Amino acid sequence: MARTHSGTPAGSLLAELSEQIADDRESLREIMTALDVPAQWHRVVIGRLAEKAGRVKLNGRLVSRSPLSDVLELEAMRLGVEGKASLWRSLGTIADATTHLDPAAVARLLDRAHRQAAALEELRVEAAGRTFTTAAAAPTRADRGRTHGTPRFRLSRRVRWAS
Repeated sequence: MARTHSGTPAGSLLAELSEQIADDRESLREIMTALDVPAQWHRVVIGRLAEKAGRVKLNGRLVSRSPLSDVLELEAMRLGVEGKASLWRSLGTIADATTHLDPAAVARLLDRAHRQAAALEELRVEAAGRTFTTAAAAPTRADRGRTHGTPRFRLSRRVRWAS
């Protein structure tokens, strides 16, 4: 998403989040090493493949991005960050009971996850507002060609659930 949105207001925030997430992944590797937990590379590969498969959307657009793509991707990222925060909370619980983990470092990782989730939620709400208000305000075929009176707008099938 950072590459897709480079040069936009959200692009710099997404690039920063991308760097932080990479740092968090490295922190997790260090924690796993400290706790003598082996990396299960087959799960890493499956996770990467699932990420790639998640990018394929049946949105009726072969080449271009659907306006809904941003909303879905931000929701997926937010879920990932929430899962990571849950991991940091669990590690924080055991950090006091072991000498292998620094409780303050785990607390910093949890705090950063909370900030990441808040930033992603702000971007998601903005993207949802932009996507759904544009879709809801689009005139229907019946409205095209009407030149008198107030134009009629009808919610498309995609956003009807919100009404």
